[in-house]
Amino acid sequence: MTDPNAQNPDAGRPPAAGAPLSHEQDVQWGSFAHLGGVLGFLPSLIIWLVFKDRGSFTDTEAKEALNFQITIAFGYVLSFILLFVAIGALLWWAFWIVSVVFSIIAFLRAKDGNHYRYPFAIRLIK
Repeated sequence: MTDPNAQNPDAGRPPAAGAPLSHEQDVQWGSFAHLGGVLGFLPSLIIWLVFKDRGSFTDTEAKEALNFQITIAFGYVLSFILLFVAIGALLWWAFWIVSVVFSIIAFLRAKDGNHYRYPFAIRLIK
């Protein structure tokens, strides 16, 4: 019987950290973090966790997008609580529209390599 590690000498080593992103990739992933806000906070969270150590632009923009999406999530919770009163459904739609509009604006700014700061966001992730 042969040793499975004998055929692959790297089998026991931990995986290497991701290579740094090129400037173009850094801008691309940073802008995608904002555009992912159209779907909710998960795309921004995943992009930040995967690429935060590989590109400074992506790290900054993904954190900003994630903080904004967390703020919007708080708004969704508030609108759910107020759903028992007629205003809850209207608030939910308002938060959704604000989220989509600001996510697209942020994407358009970030894709050109410019940092974007949302006009309102609870900055929980520093």
